[in-house]
Amino acid sequence: MADMEFREDILGAPYEAAELPLIPDEEGEVSATLIRRLVPGSRQAVLYLHGYTDYFFQTHLADHFAAAGYSFYALDLRKYGRSLRPHQSPNFVTDLTAYDEELDEAIRVIREVDGHTRVLMNGHSTGGLVAALWTSRRGGRGLVDGLFLNSPFLSMPASPVVRTLGAPALDALGRATPTRKLPTPLNPHYVHSLHREHRGSWEFDLTLKPAEGFPLYAGWLAAIQRGHRTVRRGLSVDCPILMMASTASTVTSRWDPALMHTDGVLRADDIASLAPRLGRHVTIIRIEGGVHDLVLSSEAVRAQVFAELDRWLAAYFPAP
Repeated sequence: MADMEFREDILGAPYEAAELPLIPDEEGEVSATLIRRLVPGSRQAVLYLHGYTDYFFQTHLADHFAAAGYSFYALDLRKYGRSLRPHQSPNFVTDLTAYDEELDEAIRVIREVDGHTRVLMNGHSTGGLVAALWTSRRGGRGLVDGLFLNSPFLSMPASPVVRTLGAPALDALGRATPTRKLPTPLNPHYVHSLHREHRGSWEFDLTLKPAEGFPLYAGWLAAIQRGHRTVRRGLSVDCPILMMASTASTVTSRWDPALMHTDGVLRADDIASLAPRLGRHVTIIRIEGGVHDLVLSSEAVRAQVFAELDRWLAAYFPAP
């Protein structure tokens, strides 16, 4: 793939973005978007992967890494955020290995084009699942030197769709009618707890990260379930892993003040129990008061998240 052209990102300077053209799929042309914030002279970098119904907007996370001397990159995966096109089904893939193409290309740019020699991959929620599976498949190649997983989507919460259909039926439905829309379990109150127009304090684009989410497709959900089964069998990630999750979860379809200080999307205990299956070197840290995206928690909780991250980085990514 030819080297792409970076231009100023929607976030403004110092963020740049470049389109990564990918192999067309059943819906036609497809691309991903690589965002970067370079630190002059840095040889170490972070690659961030967002969650489901999400995109990169957490500039304070990039600020933290940049202050520590890391160039910061983020991928808006195909059919998410900056990469979503009008002819596409939002967030839709039928196999999580489809993301290998943009991940491979992003790492190539970070290492070969921009000259970074150490790479930390930071995945949130679905991005954490994708990152862990990709790193396990690419084991032994030295592409990634560490994983920081923020509430990774390692296990399905008790979705009514999953309870009703069961894994075999869902697999069959995903193969037969992959774009069939299923009832979405997404709780809009989680986004309401974050966005400043509702009950939160964060600013982000509600067209790219809508509170009600996007349609839930049978093919996508079946792909996620297959990824979860792979995790349960055990991965072979060959680099150090830092896994963080909240200490508590809130399962509700209504507004609950607990959403301001618990994981309102996934079951944090399930995440923590599965983390040791990712590889042989896993550090598990539970964050009291953390919401699903831990770096969007309250200021005091964010300070704890960053302090724990810095302690881990000092041990496994000491400054050169």
